[in-house]
Amino acid sequence: MAIRPIVTYPDPALRQRCVPIEDPTAEDARQLAQDLAETMYDAPGVGLAAPQIGVSRCIVVTDTAWREDGAERDLHVWVNPQFLWLSDETRSFEEGCLSIPETYVEVVRPVAVRLRWQDLEADWHQADYDGLMATALQHEFDHLDGKLFIDLLNPLRRRMLKRKLKKQALREAS
Repeated sequence: MAIRPIVTYPDPALRQRCVPIEDPTAEDARQLAQDLAETMYDAPGVGLAAPQIGVSRCIVVTDTAWREDGAERDLHVWVNPQFLWLSDETRSFEEGCLSIPETYVEVVRPVAVRLRWQDLEADWHQADYDGLMATALQHEFDHLDGKLFIDLLNPLRRRMLKRKLKKQALREAS
């Protein structure tokens, strides 16, 4: 297991569309899942997608429970996930992202989702999720398509935030 560096905005790796994992049972897929989990827990976060560590593959880990007082870890590994349905009902939720540190904004997303994914045994699953898990899944799966939560903001707010983030990245680089 390894804790990997998290790629931050505006790194172009965050904008690439990921490729499916052909064999989720392969050692490299299992190692990638372990590295994602260790990196997520170390950060600390509730989800992490492969592009956030510079790997353009369709795999995400989530654990929306572990940071609650007294909660145990409840790690989920999502390989080659696909949304089958998104509810018409939406809600606003304050989101942050490990790839856009110290930035939190209200994002409107569907309240519930139905998805299909593989596990590390290559078995396919299908289930419905709502609440924080639905929001986390949408946020993380967006990374697999090269999208960031800031892309969901209105155009004016998005431009202002991107300008601020680019200036911040330039300051940190110098």
